[in-house]
Amino acid sequence: MLGDGARVRLVAGRAHVLPAVPTPDGLTPARFSVLSPGTERRILAATVKGPARSSGYITVGGKQERGWFLAPVPHGAPFNPQREGAVVAVLGTSLHAAALARFQLMASLGLAHLPGGVDLEGAVVAGSGPVALGCVLELRRRGACRVQVLTSRRDAAIGRVPGAELAGEVKAAGAGLVIDAAGLPERAAELVAQGGVLGLLGTPEESGTLSALKLHRGGWTVVGMHELAAFDPGRYQAAYTEVVTWLNAWIDPELIASWCRTVPGDLAPRVFESLGRPERPDEPIVIFSWEA
Repeated sequence: MLGDGARVRLVAGRAHVLPAVPTPDGLTPARFSVLSPGTERRILAATVKGPARSSGYITVGGKQERGWFLAPVPHGAPFNPQREGAVVAVLGTSLHAAALARFQLMASLGLAHLPGGVDLEGAVVAGSGPVALGCVLELRRRGACRVQVLTSRRDAAIGRVPGAELAGEVKAAGAGLVIDAAGLPERAAELVAQGGVLGLLGTPEESGTLSALKLHRGGWTVVGMHELAAFDPGRYQAAYTEVVTWLNAWIDPELIASWCRTVPGDLAPRVFESLGRPERPDEPIVIFSWEA
């Protein structure tokens, strides 16, 4: 909505950059913000015939040496670091790791909903964007040595995760655990083995459907994996701290940086225009800089 300090406004299917506004007393000024390609692409499309909207997934404030604050507010908007859904990174965490951990947090909280005893080895993750990247990393953190990644992008950056195997096709009805990270559960459902588990991590379209008959006959377990399904502020921060601490300890900082692209905020319209096209950034995580 107007007046929220957002720097990106979506109008009639196009993104526009708004001028900065003074930071109100008591709020943290935005330094960076993180793009959520799938969600923001849907919002962008909705504005073609619908009302204009502010855009944004996560905005970042603070300093690396004191701990980045990440809050679910529009791109570039000042925020209260104590607001619901905000987290703070471990001191010294790089901006790239802090942003990546925020996507891995989604998978961490979502995977906690899986039934006990589910074998993570050889899991299939459908998608190659930031949500999928966070999911593959979280499966690795939880002990999976091999994860299949279903993507049409042959050189997708997610393939650089240790143990990730890129695949343009995956055997139908052959995986015990399939996690949809692209918002296309119907496609992912075709891969689930008899008695297997389908995890819904990516946000599906409102019109998306799964056949109840197939669920019944397949004996599948379907798990909703929305990060706020069982929201508790203390657990939310604890899970984020656990994830970012693991990234800092086990993943090469140069590898983490290779998954991220930082661009000036005034180029946001160009990035939004590329979403869903071959010319979109190769890096799964796009960070807008709002620093002068």
